[in-house]
Amino acid sequence: MQRETLLVIGANGQIGTALLPRLQAQFGVQHVVAADLRKPQTETGIFELLDATKPDALVDIVRRYRVTQIYHLAAILSAKGESDPIWAWNLNMQTSLNVLEVARLHGIRKVFVPSSIAAFGEHAPKDGTPQSTLLDPATVYGISKVATENWLLYYHKRYGLDVRSLRYPGVISYQSMPGGGTTDYAVAIFHEAVREQSYTCFLAPDTLLPMIYMDDALRATLELMDAPEDRISVRTSYNLAGMSFTPAELTAAIQRHFPAFTVQYEPDFRQTIADSWPRSIDDSVARHDWGWQPAFDLTSMTQEMITRLTAFHNTLISTL
Repeated sequence: MQRETLLVIGANGQIGTALLPRLQAQFGVQHVVAADLRKPQTETGIFELLDATKPDALVDIVRRYRVTQIYHLAAILSAKGESDPIWAWNLNMQTSLNVLEVARLHGIRKVFVPSSIAAFGEHAPKDGTPQSTLLDPATVYGISKVATENWLLYYHKRYGLDVRSLRYPGVISYQSMPGGGTTDYAVAIFHEAVREQSYTCFLAPDTLLPMIYMDDALRATLELMDAPEDRISVRTSYNLAGMSFTPAELTAAIQRHFPAFTVQYEPDFRQTIADSWPRSIDDSVARHDWGWQPAFDLTSMTQEMITRLTAFHNTLISTL
C-alpha cells in the first residue's frame, strides 16, 4: 500500500504553524508537504510556494509528491474579510473548490477543510448551539464557510470523497500571532500581559464566546482524520467545543499571574460580529462519533499560555 503523503495548504497560518510539526511527527518529515503564498521564516521540511486559487499549481504539487491527503487551512478570516468582502469570498471559495475538484480527479483519500463558529448567525440558539440548526452567518467569512460545508457534503454524496471538517471555535495559541479573526483578542491579550503592558480589548467585557486551546484543536483534528470512515456521520462540519469565557473572565484569570495587568474596553465593528455568534457549543455528536473530549479549561489554558509566552519573550530579550 502506498504510504500516506500529506499536503498542508496555508501552512504559515495559525493552525498550520502548529499542526505541521504534529503531522511530521506522525507521518515523517518527508511525507508532509507544507505550502503557502510566502515562505516561512524557518523551513523545517518540504515547502512549496502555492497560490491555491490556481488549480494547475495545485495539481503539479499533488502529482510530484503523490499526495494522498490534503489539509486545506488557507482562508481570509472574519474581521479581515469584512474589509473587502468580494475578495474574501472569491479567495475562500475558489481555493476550497480547487482542493475538492483536484482531490476528486487525482484520487486523494482524505480531505480536511475546517469550518468555524462563524457559520452560525443570529437565528441559531446562542447557548448549547446544536450540530444541526439554521445557518445565517453575519460575515462573508461565515457565508463562505457555510457554502464550503455544503460543497463538502456534495462531493461526499456525489463522488464518495472522504471529506472531514470541524467548526473551530476561537483558537488560542502561542505559536503564532493573531491573523484577523474576531476572537483574536484572546491571543493578543496574553502577549501584552507577559510584556507587562496594558491591553485595549475590541470586545465588551461580558462578550461570552466559545474558545479552544490550540493543543485541543490539533488533537481534535488528528483524531477526526484518524477515525474510521464508518464512524463519520457528519460530512458538512462537526461542532467542536473547548470552553466559553468572556474578556473579563480571561482578564481575571491572567491577573492571578500578573496582578497589575489592566485591560481597557473599546468595542469596535468586531463586537457586532461576536454578538451574532454562539455563547456555547453542543459538540455531543463529535463526542459520540469519534470520542472527542477537550483537555484544557480556562485555568489550565491560561497557565500554559503564560508559561510558553514568558519563555518566548525572555529568550527574545536575551538575544537583543
